[in-house]
Amino acid sequence: MELAQLRYFVAVVEEGGFTRAGERLHVSQPGVSAQVAQLERELGQRLLDRSGRRVTATEAGEAVLVYARAALAAVEGIRRTADEFAGLLRGRVALGLVPGAAVGGLDLVALLGDFHDAHPQVEISLTEDTSERMLAALRAGELDLAVVGLAGEPPPGITARVVLDEPLVAAVRENDPLVRSAVDGSVPLAALRGRALIGLPRGTGARAVLERACAEAGFTPRVDFEAAAPAVLARMAARGLGVAVIPNGPYTRPAPGLRVLGITGPRLSARVALAWRTTGPPGPAARTLLTRLRSALPPVSAERT
Repeated sequence: MELAQLRYFVAVVEEGGFTRAGERLHVSQPGVSAQVAQLERELGQRLLDRSGRRVTATEAGEAVLVYARAALAAVEGIRRTADEFAGLLRGRVALGLVPGAAVGGLDLVALLGDFHDAHPQVEISLTEDTSERMLAALRAGELDLAVVGLAGEPPPGITARVVLDEPLVAAVRENDPLVRSAVDGSVPLAALRGRALIGLPRGTGARAVLERACAEAGFTPRVDFEAAAPAVLARMAARGLGVAVIPNGPYTRPAPGLRVLGITGPRLSARVALAWRTTGPPGPAARTLLTRLRSALPPVSAERT
């Protein structure tokens, strides 16, 4: 029995077929099939059910799968331990980012570039998604770290460190009625009741903050347009498509045809945080990157669990 046979067997089960397993492992489909067949002969058991459109594990295969994964994990652990003693960091880090996370004090591009220079053997995968889905992926172990928007406390099992805290503002066309009714450059949240709003998509931290505040004020926000980029929302507001509720950032600077008003009663805040599982990332590469990010990113508030 060889490790390669176990690796091929696990890949076939996880991918549901020999062709996709071969693509994942960069091995020809016949090669994968032959190795798994050899493993079945050595064990004297049929491990895979090949009768359906999707290849699945038999009852014996399910039992063997547990030990196959454990064996592969043990070998990877041995390699990582040896690399750590040699001062060489390897592995893979799955990092999630909200769109626009490199804005303000979050120069993640520079931080990731420095980390790559120091540890060129570490593979970093980047995923952009909504905060809601990335927090779920963190809890499921699909992501190691994530930069997310927070509407409140992090969910159970997640620790977060807020690194950016910006007020939500109302961006409107310069002749919008809100401009005339504003007091000291601000309008109450209740003034947005019934107005056509332009906002970030559902699942983002800023959108959750808006919806929660409106619910507490007794109304449901009417969001007619959504976009992931606040700069696009500001431009749409300048064209009179509605009131853009966006974080107060570079895209809210004075521009022709656009007025930016504060929101009061209550003040709304969009917070961006670095988040990770409270138990810590499983691999040394992710743990090292987390340590570097925690020391480099500007803390706005204490870490919350």
